[in-house]
Amino acid sequence: MKTLCILGSTGSIGQSTLDVVARFPDRFRIRALAARKSVERLAEQCRRFRPEAAAVIDAEAADALQRLLGPNSGVEILHGEEGYRTAATLASIDTVVGAMMGAAGLKPTLAAIEAGKDIALANKETLVVAGAIVMQAAARKGVRILPVDSEHSAIFQCLSGQRRQDLSRILLTASGGPFLRTPASEFADITPEKALKHPNWQMGNKITVDSATLMNKGLEVIEACHLFDVSAENIEVVIHPQSIVHSMVSFVDGSVIAQLGMPDMKGAIAYALSYPERLDIGLFEPDFFQLGSIGFERPDLERFPCLVLAFAAVRQGGTMPAVLNAANEIAVEAFLAGRAGFTQIPAVVEKVMDRVPHTENPGLEELLEADAAAREEARCLVK
Repeated sequence: MKTLCILGSTGSIGQSTLDVVARFPDRFRIRALAARKSVERLAEQCRRFRPEAAAVIDAEAADALQRLLGPNSGVEILHGEEGYRTAATLASIDTVVGAMMGAAGLKPTLAAIEAGKDIALANKETLVVAGAIVMQAAARKGVRILPVDSEHSAIFQCLSGQRRQDLSRILLTASGGPFLRTPASEFADITPEKALKHPNWQMGNKITVDSATLMNKGLEVIEACHLFDVSAENIEVVIHPQSIVHSMVSFVDGSVIAQLGMPDMKGAIAYALSYPERLDIGLFEPDFFQLGSIGFERPDLERFPCLVLAFAAVRQGGTMPAVLNAANEIAVEAFLAGRAGFTQIPAVVEKVMDRVPHTENPGLEELLEADAAAREEARCLVK
């Protein structure tokens, strides 16, 4: 029996994880759940899965959750940064699913690693902001970081059983998002409603917008550098509109191994939870006869400058990826709220990267300070 804490249980990844858990009650048990302010959904999850603890963002949300659950629920209600940390480090937990949106997932994930918990990582920002620190901590504590992103899960599977010194390149696939064929002249008219209509994947709002700008793929490049200990020069982004090939790995002899499957996150989630086993979660293989053919193309870097900015950030290293990520979070938040245009997202990120001082070889506090400075600068720009 594997015991779990899910950080971000009310988001799309968290809900999909609980769907997998519900299919295998003899294999998985939920010990802790954590969300931000979606207390009604969290209360429903607590009633169904009966965790020991549930954590929310602040005391107000904690009071609301307590009222919904009642005084005799048996669930300890936690809140704030300390509450998330407590939930992620319970002695009864084996594995923490890191699905909390944005940089907020960093500290509880680090705390879980220090407590010796394996990490099923969906929150890419944890490695974008502090990849070196996180991977070093995992190595020191002897815990596994198993990728949940479909692309990184694909790479992980392609590398399984292979000699790492034979690796040549990682080919990171991207759907291209909803605006793959949209002329750049029309980008200024893109609304949040249009940006949230992803052609293949069901995701949360922030990550869906990131997919539309290709920033999501840029963040995945940075994440892959840390997860698989490669440089950005060994990663190429490949546009693959059908989202059937989740990523590929090429080797020094010219061979390429690809991982294929339907665009459904439950596959990657189940593999991370059950590794090295595979679970029958009710997904079917692609109908190759109906597909007929699948295509690949290079990304248009002029129309999607966020990808260029991400490569620049990972090459510069230090605090720059944290700055990139923080500025993007604020710019996307402003776009979704109608306070910034679609084309302002990369413009804000680039300006913040130019303005926030850069630090090489930062510690955790310096990374968090850079994150805060970037957010403040981005907020000033989107005003």
